[in-house]
Amino acid sequence: ADFTPHPRLAKTLERRREAMGEEGGIDWGHAEALAFGSLLTQGVSIRMSGQDVERGTFSHRHAVLNDVETGRKHTPLAQLPDSRGAFEIYNSALSETAVLGFEYGFSTVATDVLTLWEAQFGDFVNVAQPIIDQFIVADRAKWGQDSGVVLLLPHGYEGQGPEHSSARLERFLQLCAEGNMTVAYCSTPAQYFHLLRRQALTRNRRPLVCMQPKSLLRLPQAASQLDALTNGAFQRVIDDPDVARHRDDVRRVVFCSGKLYYDLALATSRNSGVALVRIEELYPWPNDEITRLMARYPAVEQVVWAQEEPRNQGAWTYVQPRLRAS
Repeated sequence: ADFTPHPRLAKTLERRREAMGEEGGIDWGHAEALAFGSLLTQGVSIRMSGQDVERGTFSHRHAVLNDVETGRKHTPLAQLPDSRGAFEIYNSALSETAVLGFEYGFSTVATDVLTLWEAQFGDFVNVAQPIIDQFIVADRAKWGQDSGVVLLLPHGYEGQGPEHSSARLERFLQLCAEGNMTVAYCSTPAQYFHLLRRQALTRNRRPLVCMQPKSLLRLPQAASQLDALTNGAFQRVIDDPDVARHRDDVRRVVFCSGKLYYDLALATSRNSGVALVRIEELYPWPNDEITRLMARYPAVEQVVWAQEEPRNQGAWTYVQPRLRAS
């Protein structure tokens, strides 16, 4: 009651309260906070670091609030009355090798903690490449260690130049083998919510590389209803919700991930004979789910993969042969 947030931020927090109602509209940062809060009440601790993670690079998180009158800091998730876990979040220096190296090591021994590191932009992980190559992707085979560390990498071509656009999804897919990690690219806040919870609660601890959106953080069409969080589960593949009644008319299935789904789905020139299918988890490859889904489209003549990146980047060289095999 004695805390005064910035007026603009106060409106954002009030919208989050309203989004818990029937009309919904839970955005990305809100879904993340709900995932963290629900885990804390279940006894799972949360540790997060990275450049500007307290606020969120794109002003979407606001995990730490600042009183505009006194300068006092307040971290709501660290003071949940029903919490049985600890919540720690730290803005870290631009020294990605050191910070990610520490978080990786921490995650191997703190098995009851969900440990996350977020790059300010996806390409900032470049400086931490030795930690990825030498430890994260080879920890079980090379060192006999199990890590559940999460890498959150903002990704997407939104006019911010080549260095702030790509998290180099292709590099992680090239490093995938023998179930060494998970690579995901969610398209909704609810999916992100369930992915974080699955990562924290699974017994088979593996690193998670999660491509994070920028334009989807507040896109109304990407918002989720509360029911999708409370009653749903993580879906590795999401079928096109707009073609359920006319599957027999579909001649072309377009697979994609992340924000590109909305670029295609909201296009005014979309053909009714095209189904847009989202692959939310790229590795491990969801072969069985895709096989079952394709059986629902008996008249398909063409199956393609769509992405923002050129063919020698992104998921193209990884996905194309697997789609043909499926």
